[in-house]
Amino acid sequence: MSAEKDHLFQEYYGEKIALYGLGTETQKALLSFEEHFEITGLLDSFQESGELYGKEILSLSHVIDEGVKLIIVVARPGSCKAIAKKIGDICREQKIALMDIRGKNLMERKRVTYDFAGIKGGTKEELYRKIARAEVVSFDLFDTLIMREVLSSADIIELADAAWRERGVIIAGFAAKRLEAEKRLSQDDAPTLEVLYRNVLQSAGESISSAAEFAETEWQIDCKTIIRRQEMCEIFEECIRQKKDVYIVTDTYYRKEQIEEILRRCRLTGYKGLLVSCEYHTGKNQKLFCRLKEAEGEKNYLHIGDDLLADIEAPSREGMDTYRIYSGEELLDMVGNMGFEPYINGLAERIKAGIFAARLFNSPFQFELPEQKIALSDAYDIGYLICAPMITDFVFWFQERVKNYGIPNIWFCARDGYLLQKLYCILDANVETVYFQTSRLAAVRAGMTDESDIAYVDSMKFSGTLEENLKTRFGIEDTEPETEGPAGLWKYKKYILEKAAQERKKYNTYISRLNIKAGDIAFFDFVAKGTTQLYVQRLVEHHLKGLYFLQLEPDFMNDKGLDIEPFYGTDETEVSSIYDNYYILETILTAPHPGVCGFDDNGMPTFTEETRTEKDIRCFTQAQEGIMDYFRRYLELLPEGMRKQSKELDEVILGLIHNLEIKDDDFLSLVVEDPFFNRMTGIKELI
Repeated sequence: MSAEKDHLFQEYYGEKIALYGLGTETQKALLSFEEHFEITGLLDSFQESGELYGKEILSLSHVIDEGVKLIIVVARPGSCKAIAKKIGDICREQKIALMDIRGKNLMERKRVTYDFAGIKGGTKEELYRKIARAEVVSFDLFDTLIMREVLSSADIIELADAAWRERGVIIAGFAAKRLEAEKRLSQDDAPTLEVLYRNVLQSAGESISSAAEFAETEWQIDCKTIIRRQEMCEIFEECIRQKKDVYIVTDTYYRKEQIEEILRRCRLTGYKGLLVSCEYHTGKNQKLFCRLKEAEGEKNYLHIGDDLLADIEAPSREGMDTYRIYSGEELLDMVGNMGFEPYINGLAERIKAGIFAARLFNSPFQFELPEQKIALSDAYDIGYLICAPMITDFVFWFQERVKNYGIPNIWFCARDGYLLQKLYCILDANVETVYFQTSRLAAVRAGMTDESDIAYVDSMKFSGTLEENLKTRFGIEDTEPETEGPAGLWKYKKYILEKAAQERKKYNTYISRLNIKAGDIAFFDFVAKGTTQLYVQRLVEHHLKGLYFLQLEPDFMNDKGLDIEPFYGTDETEVSSIYDNYYILETILTAPHPGVCGFDDNGMPTFTEETRTEKDIRCFTQAQEGIMDYFRRYLELLPEGMRKQSKELDEVILGLIHNLEIKDDDFLSLVVEDPFFNRMTGIKELI
């Protein structure tokens, strides 16, 4: 432990403390803490007696009786949360501080949800009351009936600039010139997009392409970003069913036929009229609503839109009733951009934020319930909104590392590699990858060769009896121990190593059938120390280049000769919240089949007993579908040359799992399984 971390516990110097956890990190922590503290003993969720690292293993009641003032949990952050839920109330009652090894107070109360409390907004019921009184109902289009999956319309211009740059056409200050032309030419007129670009090209002194080509490019890009605002579209359709005279009134530089194409794509039909500002050469703030009244005469009007000036004040001046809804961008802004703003530094981040807002705030009716909570409705949304941005950036990084190193073989290890392989193949459909059948259990069972391996495996404490340990980790049961030798696994040394030799032969049969090209193997694992890679490396002649999301305890693995590069390096994890949240990703990144425990004589994988229910599998599969849909959408919207990693924003988004209300009971009932350690942790304990 560093001096900085030691300083975190300075106020408890000289006091009695206990460490919670029996892993190898506890041994290192003991050496650091013994100088300043009186260490009473060790705690563990599954053991209340015995001795380890020269310290007594105690029960919580014993620790309380001893007058301990601080319990330091030496565990992964995900486990820390579960431990805090288990003993936090008792610690609070006994006035015992509970902190993790990083100095975080594990008993701090956290706000569970974000909400719109105190913000005034409309409901559907209020809107329908106004619709009932109206004969003519007009709708704004952009940000009302439809919305873009970018943070603002200005992002479309930047995307258009990127598209032209990919074609080798570069106009200095493109976006600024385009926005300036729109602002200037719209003061007294409502220009078409082609007119805007004609002005841009003239001011830039360019004649490289026609204004029509530039306008068509922006139009096509914009169309890709547009989606329905579902509940608003349903209200639009209900107005038509009620035989209201329904109009769409929009300020836009798109021609009428282009707007009609957008409406067809968004399945908006049956309206009586369409008023497009550039066709009438006047906007809403000028005379466009007058044109509507000229068409319909003296009737009761209602206009629905999001812009306070163009959709509320302008039609009100013409004697129309109005109803204001909030755009997705406004709703995101109302909740402080959910902490995104400091990390939005470019187009890639704005598209992420735009995709997020377009889904979470697709409905403007966030004010229906008294508590006005913002919620994730199902596992699909958890995958799409919360997990996908981080996973997307990891896949980009993985591909980048494979290309940079020129690695010809790519192995995605079961089960965490199940979804990742699919995403990688979406990213590059021409590359050949392998879904490599493995697990810590399978690799350990086949890769062990001597006593040092038994010692290494035994250092990773198993939460269960010796008999359960032998059966789970080594596939050995109903075997008499050797009569001589030390206690524990060592009494079964002969059987363990003999069994490993048998398993190794079967595993090699499986590997021999793989088409392995000359060169290295990119070896994917999600979050791991490197145990699987350590033992698989002994089974193949090719060098394994480990490309992990996160490596645990890298110092502990330094002497193992492994080549591992993590997406999150040690320097980043020191200041990142990823340790607190990777368990959420790990719960979802799994396969619908059980874990591999070994192979038969034909080299076919054998599996552990499936402990998850059909409901569990259906739930995380739904989340994976959300991740895949997001991944495809992000690839479609963001040009390849503008892809970059946005880890800090990804972390903020991932952390929302703790702040938004989760309405999917199936997701909340999922269990994080770790058969190698014989541990089961409910997802509720982690969020």
